[in-house]
Amino acid sequence: MSELTIRSVREEDLDRCFEIESVSYAGDEAATKEKILKRITTYPQGFIVLENQEEIIGFINAGATHNVVLSDEEFKELIGHDPSGEHIVIMSVVVHPKYQGNGMADKLMSSFIRIMRELAKTEIYLICQTELIDMYAKHGFVHLGESDSDHGGLHWHEMSLSLKNT
Repeated sequence: MSELTIRSVREEDLDRCFEIESVSYAGDEAATKEKILKRITTYPQGFIVLENQEEIIGFINAGATHNVVLSDEEFKELIGHDPSGEHIVIMSVVVHPKYQGNGMADKLMSSFIRIMRELAKTEIYLICQTELIDMYAKHGFVHLGESDSDHGGLHWHEMSLSLKNT
């Protein structure tokens, strides 16, 4: 595989990020192009992309808050987002299907965790499908239980990672 780079998102990445989101998530689970643009412009510090020499192959985006409610659908539109918030809520961890199964999500997650520590955030939260619990647990996330979220009409689990003294 060619050389990989992880960097902050840029506005010109919108079309490729939307394409990856659309082909990787089923139906209503995928964010709209408008939501992705809002995440890029509102909180680029919480939006990283992984690219090879040809294209972006995956990304993570998130918002910051002082009060975490993982089932809050409005937060996906960054309603309640505060860049000074000590808590990070991940909205998408996604790798284009062509590149899945090669550890790309792990590379993204390791970099994202490091960046959030550098930003002095204290905790990272996310919701995920059952089959992804073990992947996040490898990065130190703790399973908090089933979520009240019905995002995309699916069943979710809540997880968190403390960034304090680790």
